[in-house]
Amino acid sequence: MEVDRIIGKYSSDKKGPLLFITAGIHGNEPSGVKALQKVFKELNKTKPIINGTVLGVAGNKKALKEGVRYIDEDLNRTWTKENISSRVEKSHEHKEMYEIMKVLEDESREAFTERYFLDCHTTSSASLPFISVQEVNDNDVWAHLFPTYIVRGFSDIITGDIDHYLSRIGITGFVFEAGQHTSDEAQENHEGMIWLALEKACDLNLEEISCYPECVTKFSEENAPDQKTFEILYRHELDEKVSFAMESGFENFSKITKGQLLAKENGHKVISKWDAHIFMPLYQTQGNDGFFVIKEVSGS
Repeated sequence: MEVDRIIGKYSSDKKGPLLFITAGIHGNEPSGVKALQKVFKELNKTKPIINGTVLGVAGNKKALKEGVRYIDEDLNRTWTKENISSRVEKSHEHKEMYEIMKVLEDESREAFTERYFLDCHTTSSASLPFISVQEVNDNDVWAHLFPTYIVRGFSDIITGDIDHYLSRIGITGFVFEAGQHTSDEAQENHEGMIWLALEKACDLNLEEISCYPECVTKFSEENAPDQKTFEILYRHELDEKVSFAMESGFENFSKITKGQLLAKENGHKVISKWDAHIFMPLYQTQGNDGFFVIKEVSGS
């Protein structure tokens, strides 16, 4: 799909926060982009009053056009302190990253009362919708205002992702994984989450939009699970040269038991050491995270 860097921008010219929404950081995850296009179309049609500004930004434009996860390297691993400070375009994804940064820097010159971010993603395997949150700033408290599963600690393990960068520069927010890449529910869940974020960040009265309540309740009441909080126990990282295959049938949050066969790596069995839940099992050709293991904990 072809898309402009700025998918949309909407304001009622009232003082308030910036809600910075990114989608398509991975080019094989277009549902967040489609959801943003639909949301901005509705905002421009009904013109509801909001405080502050909502800005929707496309991630890896070239990868989105080609329908692949990335071109040279994963854009969601490039946001390191070294890359940010060097401003040297070592890959196509560096170019995309610096363009996104420029949009945010230009927008941030305005005096906002607060800055929030929402990074929209989908998963390779079937999944309930969930939030991935880094425990810095007010991120965890903010995440617990939304009605779905919450996973803490992903960005504490994986540096170089965009939410790690945005949190590091003082913006409050989280990643939202809306479901499997091609599922019908993924776009519905992205739309619902964006509308709820507008309500909570920018004081949008949802009753002012013509698609309400369906565009919100499909996510919040039909697709989203009751809120639970999880923390990451383990990451199974893959070497570039490794041969890796998950066992079939795993979905995000599937229960696993100690001694269970999870995958095969270079012909060897990968056996669970935990009674817990599997998270982000890899069922695609690109990516260096085989799977994660998470456990349920008490909430915020």
